Order: sequence, then C-alpha cells, then structure tokens
Amino acid sequence: MKTLGKFFSYCNRLFFKCWIPGTAKIGKGTDVGYWGIGTIIHSNAVIGDNCLIAQNVTIGKRLGDKGVPVIGNNVYVGTGSVVFGEITIGDNVLIGSNSVVNKDVPSNCTVVGNPMRIIKENRKETWRELHDKYNQ
Repeated sequence: MKTLGKFFSYCNRLFFKCWIPGTAKIGKGTDVGYWGIGTIIHSNAVIGDNCLIAQNVTIGKRLGDKGVPVIGNNVYVGTGSVVFGEITIGDNVLIGSNSVVNKDVPSNCTVVGNPMRIIKENRKETWRELHDKYNQ
C-alpha cells in the first residue's frame, strides 16, 4: 500500500502542483480548496478536524526548528497564507489571505497580515457559520 500511496502523492504533485503527504496528521472533515492547487503541507504537520485550507497555502517548518505547526479544530487558512515554525494554532481560528503566521495563535481569534496580527479575539462563530451567514 505504501507504493500506491507514493504514486498518488506524486500524481498530486505533478498534476495539481501540491504536496500533501500521507504522513501528515489531518483530521476528519478537513478540506483543501480547489483540489489543493499550490498547497504544501509538511509531512509531520498536525491539522485538526473540520478545517478548510485554501489554495496556495504553505504549512511547514522554519529553518532550524525541530517541530512543525499544530493546527487546532475548525480553523480556516486563507489563500496564499504561510504558517510555519514550532507553533500552535488554537481552535476556531481564522487566518486571512496572504498572512504570514510564525507565532502561536490562541483559540477563537482572527489573524491577518505580514507579520500577522490579531484583529479579533473571543469570536464565537466557526468559519462554517460565517460562510453560511454571508453566502445565503
């Protein structure tokens, strides 16, 4: 089965220009937008349940670090964002498009920018609830 898994990983890399290895721990209900076009996820990354990772996102290791990001449940990572280093992203976090996240983010926050900054704390809605609210 490892050979078959590697085959599909390399097909993804060739056809969709993405790298989402089978060794990454990705939770149930997590989705990668637009078939993962341009998305790179480190092989040791941990991503929680019910997350949405948009296209052209990189989740990886910072040079010199031993660990990689740990991303909680119900996290939205916007298009073109980079999440890297030995950091923890809490549950129910929204990461805006083209953000660079290299520090821990507490739960229920919205972060944007390069370098990232927290613009909202103690948010109650999940990304799915916000999506449904604004796309009726």
